[in-house]
Amino acid sequence: MSDDELVSLIGGENSVDLITAATAVQWFDLDRFYPIVKRVLRKPGGIIAVWCYGSVEFSPEIDAILRRFSDLGKPFQSQSFKIASQCYKTLPFPFESVGVGCEGKPLELDMHKEMSFHGLLKFLSSLPVVHIAKEQGVDLLPEELLKDFERAWGEPESVRTATYKTYMLAGKVKL
Repeated sequence: MSDDELVSLIGGENSVDLITAATAVQWFDLDRFYPIVKRVLRKPGGIIAVWCYGSVEFSPEIDAILRRFSDLGKPFQSQSFKIASQCYKTLPFPFESVGVGCEGKPLELDMHKEMSFHGLLKFLSSLPVVHIAKEQGVDLLPEELLKDFERAWGEPESVRTATYKTYMLAGKVKL
């Protein structure tokens, strides 16, 4: 699809009030995406907001194991994953700040979510770095690490509060 066809499909030039991307913009072709954003955002007033989480925290015991897991995955991080793990501080963001972070300085937020042990394992298993490592024959969640997580978690049925360290940028088209 051409850029003109995409702009038309979205609603046309100057037609969109808000564009959001949660933990996704680092995967986009930014050289194509940002010009389309600039075309479709309403001027004045249209806003683009993007955010990601850099880490998740539970307790000192679990967090220490999460750091070990993260260290194991570093050789398998894609450039896109690195942008997110650097908390969008290196994400190009050519928009005028609306007071919610700016290029190089995202707004830092804590987001809380109740999570079960099963939820933690699903979350870790869903990370791109786990899939990249697996394609290269490396298991980032070996049995020993899973047992460490289980010991630190306690009762598998217990629910804990996950604190996602979240980073946000919001801006409007520079006029």
